[in-house]
Amino acid sequence: VLDSQYGMYVWPCAVVLAQYLWAHRRSLPGKRVLEIGAGVSLPGVVAARCGAQVILSDSEELPRCLQSCRSSCLMNHLPHVPVLGLTWGRVSPELLSLAPIDIILGSDVFFDPKDFEDILTTIYFLLEKNPHAQFWTTYQVRSADWSIEALLYKWKLKSIHVPLHSFGADKEHLASSSLPGRHTIEMMIISLAQSDGT
Repeated sequence: VLDSQYGMYVWPCAVVLAQYLWAHRRSLPGKRVLEIGAGVSLPGVVAARCGAQVILSDSEELPRCLQSCRSSCLMNHLPHVPVLGLTWGRVSPELLSLAPIDIILGSDVFFDPKDFEDILTTIYFLLEKNPHAQFWTTYQVRSADWSIEALLYKWKLKSIHVPLHSFGADKEHLASSSLPGRHTIEMMIISLAQSDGT
């Protein structure tokens, strides 16, 4: 999805995650949602339009990404959605002072393997603080030996695979974006392995 007026490109993973949010829109009003690595923030914007209390975040070292978050909010008539600089793997005052959250969103954050551990460090920190929360993430499979299973185990996290066809996201042209046919996009829900005392 290319917005020529603003020059914003929405990655296929974001469209798939937004579709999942739309499919679950009746459960979103009142939910507290944090999108990480938000950039153009399509999933966060959809969640906010569906009645969730959303906070958008991207790296504090990437002011252009934070500006993209703000622009998306303004274009979608969501001027009050907070935008935070959160850098993965860093326990910052912004991370420590976050209000309770129910859902963490991340589309295509598992892009560069050198970031995987920092992302999961941050996710683990957030889930420890919010044991009932879940991390909803879509990612593009870029390599056969690409796996976060070992890291999930290391950080005591579990994942559930969500088939794209279960929420109508397995079509060739989703939201007039030509995907996911040419890409292998997967969706997972990650949570604490030991949540709820189980």
